[in-house]
Parts: sequence; C-alpha cells; structure tokens
Amino acid sequence: MHSTRWKYRSADKRYEHLPERIISAIQDQQNIGERLVGWFLLAVVILFGLLYTASPKTFSPETPFAPVPWVLLGYLLLVLVRLLIAYRSHMSDWMLYISVILDMALLLVLIWTFHVQYKQPPTFYLKSPTLLYIFIFITLRALRFQARFVITAGVVAAAGWILMAVYAMHATGGMDVVTRNYVDYMTSNRILIGAEIDKVVTILTVTAILTVAITRARRLLVRAVAESTAAHDLARFFSPEIVQKITAAEQEVKAGQGQARNAAILMTDIRGFTHIAATVEPDELMKILADYQSKLVPLIQQHGGSIDKFMGDGIMATFGAAVTTNNYAADALRAVDEIMAVTQIWQAECLAHEKPVPCVGAAVTTGRIIFGAVGDATRLEYTVIGDAVNLSAKLEKHTKKEGVRALCTVKAHQKAISQGYQPPGKRTKLTNRRVEGVAEPLDIMVLGT
Repeated sequence: MHSTRWKYRSADKRYEHLPERIISAIQDQQNIGERLVGWFLLAVVILFGLLYTASPKTFSPETPFAPVPWVLLGYLLLVLVRLLIAYRSHMSDWMLYISVILDMALLLVLIWTFHVQYKQPPTFYLKSPTLLYIFIFITLRALRFQARFVITAGVVAAAGWILMAVYAMHATGGMDVVTRNYVDYMTSNRILIGAEIDKVVTILTVTAILTVAITRARRLLVRAVAESTAAHDLARFFSPEIVQKITAAEQEVKAGQGQARNAAILMTDIRGFTHIAATVEPDELMKILADYQSKLVPLIQQHGGSIDKFMGDGIMATFGAAVTTNNYAADALRAVDEIMAVTQIWQAECLAHEKPVPCVGAAVTTGRIIFGAVGDATRLEYTVIGDAVNLSAKLEKHTKKEGVRALCTVKAHQKAISQGYQPPGKRTKLTNRRVEGVAEPLDIMVLGT
C-alpha cells in the first residue's frame, strides 16, 4: 500500500495531501477506466475485423500476402491479454505506457500495410481514412482520468505519422513525389506536405484539448471521491437521513435553523450498566456495548428511525423528525416490540455463556418537537427539542420503578393504533402514574415486561 501511495504522489504532487483511503478509491476508479479502455479496444478491433471481412476486396486475388488479417489477429490477442491483466491485477505505469505505444504502433503498422496489400507506392497509405481511428485511440485514454497517458498517445501518434510521411516520401522518390496542387494530390499518389502537417497539427490539437479537459475532470474526480468518502464517513457518525440533509442542502447548514414536526421519541438504556462496568474488564465491557448497539441500531433504522445520539449505554432515536412520516408512532412501537424480542434472546445467550446479562429498557413518547441544527460555526449538530424528548428520557427511567422493560404514553399508543399499529398481544394500562420530574400524573402503557 505504501508503494502505491508513493507512486501516486510522485506522479500527482498536487494530491499528495490526500489520505490513503481516498487515493485507493481514485485508483479503483482508474482501474475501472482501464477495463473500459480494454473493452472499447476489443469492440474496435472486432468492428474493424467485421468491416474488413464484409467489404469487397479490391486488391488483386494474386496478392501473395494479405497483412491486414494478421495485424488484426495480433492486435486482438494484445487486447485480450491487457483485459486479462486489467481484471486480475493493477496495471503499473510502465505497462500502461507500453500498452499505449503498442496500441498506436499496431494501428500505424496496419495503415502502413495497405500499400503492400494493394501493391501501391507507400504514399498510398497516407490517404487512408483509417487514420481517423487514431483519434479513437487517443480519446480512449481519457477514461483513465490521467492526462499523461492521453499526451503519450497523442505524441506517439503524431511522431508515428511524421515517420510514415517521411518514409513514404523517401521510398517513393523524395521531393519528386511532392506536389503543391491539391487536385493532383487527391487524384494521384503524390504527397502534399501541407496536408500531412494538418493531420499532425490536428492530432496534437485534439491531444491538447483532451489534456486540458482530463486535467479538469481529474480535479472533479478527486473532489467527488473525497466528498463521497466524507459522506460515507458521515453516515457512520450521523443517521443516513441527517447525511442526506447535509449533502443535499441547497444552502450551508447553520445553527438556528429548525422545523416543527410531529414525531415519536424512543429512548433505550442498559439496566445496571454501571454495575456491569465495575465487574468486567474494559474490553469485555466495550464488547457488550458494541453488541447492544449492533443489535438495536439496525432494528431502529429498519423501522424508519433515525439515531439522534448515543449516550453511553443509552440510545436516543427519532421517528418522523429527520424525515416527515405519517406512521411515526406506529413505526416506533414496532421497533420497540422487535427490540424487546431481540434483547430477550440476547439475555438468554449471555446467560448460557455465563456472561453478564444486560437488561434493556425502552420508552416511547410522541408530540410536537423542533428539529434543527444547534452549535456554532465550528461545531454543529442536528437534534430534537421538545417536551416529548424530555418525557421520553424520564419515562425510560420510570420503567425501573414499574418493574417493566418498556413503556409508552397512552397517547402514543393510541396514535400508533390510529396509524395502523397492531399490538402483538394484550397490553396493560397503568393510570395516574407519578413519573419523577413530571408535574401531572400520566396514563402509560406497558410494552414489555
């Protein structure tokens, strides 16, 4: 990995500040581009072969050697080999440079063979329309988002064409074959130097334009990969809904922006976690916490909940806050039902393996909340504020007093039923309960005993 990092940075000094994982992601995109180059080249050689096979042969049947099929066969083998390498391993820079040179050399050799096959002087191949394939070969190198390979292809093509023009002139009679008459040039095997200069200039101009375009595109690629990686990392710290809000916001998110919504608040907590922490090793404690979070978080998210924050052994989740929904209460209670079932199995597993047995408590409330960003310019956080949030935390603590695992307000339970929620069994209603920190008595519903 370090050698790959060094090679990348030695070739792209402007990006030497990039972390290794972003470099690796860019390299993956380049490898995909190289495979695309291989498939396009395979399509080109197959197309050329089909055209050659289907087209009427205007050269003499007595021609002792037809080089075009052999050149095409050789090029087909080369393309297949490079495709195999591209899929099985990373193609190093020297392999790519050789590939670019071989691609262009074989194409120029193919053009050069035309005068042999058609028994014409070398100036004959200078008028071949197959020259246009050079531009395909140059533009294909843009798929890798590295300008140096585009430049290599363009320079090799221009130099190769100059050599072919010089060879044609030398082999046909030197300056005697040169003409300044355009009609004479088009109707005979004579050379118009200006026409060959135009071809070389066009090749180099296309190369230069592509180089500028690829340089700009590469900056966008690096930025896109960096932002995509950042969004992926954000998803590990924030809920997917929050990440979507941040990345899709038309304007910069600022503190003080908020929206009022009806939502459900879910609080969960591990009972006796402080006692467990005092009796087990740190690694085992963190393993318990990781197991707890890995079991509950997916369940909450599967039911449409968003993780607002982790509070030690507690989890605060919202339903209908980050993304508005008409089923927020029903989703929250379905999540609690599944959490109760899963954590009960977890307790049995811990007991069977003689490990600390964590009991999970939960509470759900519903109501009008404010959802928005808090903090300052250097540190922002999306959160929810409202009576339902405070009540949920107090109700979760109250589960211990009632000797049950999960509670919700009667109001939340009724709201959930109106939204299509079906309780898994008969529920116990507790009336006029005094909850610590709440002024008025509450009617609550037992969700898990």
